[in-house]
Amino acid sequence: MDDLASLRRAHGPVTVSRLVRDLTALGLEEGDVVMFHTRMSAVGYVAGGPRTVIDALDDVVGKHGTLMVTCGWNDAPPCDFTDWPQAWQDAVRAEHPAYDPELSEADHSFGRLPEALRRLPGAVRSRHPDASFAAHGIAARFLTADHPWDDPHGPGSPLAKLVALGGRVLLLGAPLDTLTLLHHAEALAVAPGKRFVDYEQPIRVDGQRVWRRFRDIDSEHGAFDYSSVVPEGQDPFEAIAEDMLAAGIGRRGSVGAATSYLFEADEVVRFGVGWIEEKLGAGAPGSDTRDRAVSEDGSPR
Repeated sequence: MDDLASLRRAHGPVTVSRLVRDLTALGLEEGDVVMFHTRMSAVGYVAGGPRTVIDALDDVVGKHGTLMVTCGWNDAPPCDFTDWPQAWQDAVRAEHPAYDPELSEADHSFGRLPEALRRLPGAVRSRHPDASFAAHGIAARFLTADHPWDDPHGPGSPLAKLVALGGRVLLLGAPLDTLTLLHHAEALAVAPGKRFVDYEQPIRVDGQRVWRRFRDIDSEHGAFDYSSVVPEGQDPFEAIAEDMLAAGIGRRGSVGAATSYLFEADEVVRFGVGWIEEKLGAGAPGSDTRDRAVSEDGSPR
């Protein structure tokens, strides 16, 4: 979309002061610890780009608040590289750079804001190469410290700490299916057939590049098979979030030209766990109590 069309859709430029007004009207407050997801194109013509959005968020939460984003690692080796011909695997293992929390770029598919925030002076990024988070503010070090190598969306993760701090989640023009916090609900939920993945990535240990094996829920394809409870073509997180909004959880408003949402983190997780266990649990219609958690290759665990 060209600049003029973005300006018209937002009825003029989206500036720091306008964002502050809109975010405040949505319910964001001073002292908030907030994880945010942004679709810049939905907001309109943002004068100054990502830094303007971050400045506005910082202005609202203030010096006692904290901002957090999900980063990942844009240049991580693909999880299935271990299926490549051996010579190709050997070349990757020999020379692929290790993940560096300070230098490795955030996943480009997450938009421009995660990379912009992680580059801010004083920002801190967690140590996990695949599921890293970055934070800026008074609680940044607490949120990102000691990110578990395995089950990085579960207990002790930045997502769990966000809940523990009474944090919030802001979808700033981002669609409901980007609600990453629901991966924490998946990690906690007890239901048959939970899916896991095992993969290897290079990290640095005591200054040396080493390959480490990691285990996580299948956050890419879904930790569960939702096909029996979610209409074909709909993302499961969107379905959960829509039901959550229908239950009166979360706020909806406009920020710039974008439909935006603000959720309490603990309410998201509580509702998500309950939704998954009710619809997919052992007592749910069509469930098979003989099912067990399975790995990516289909083997039981």
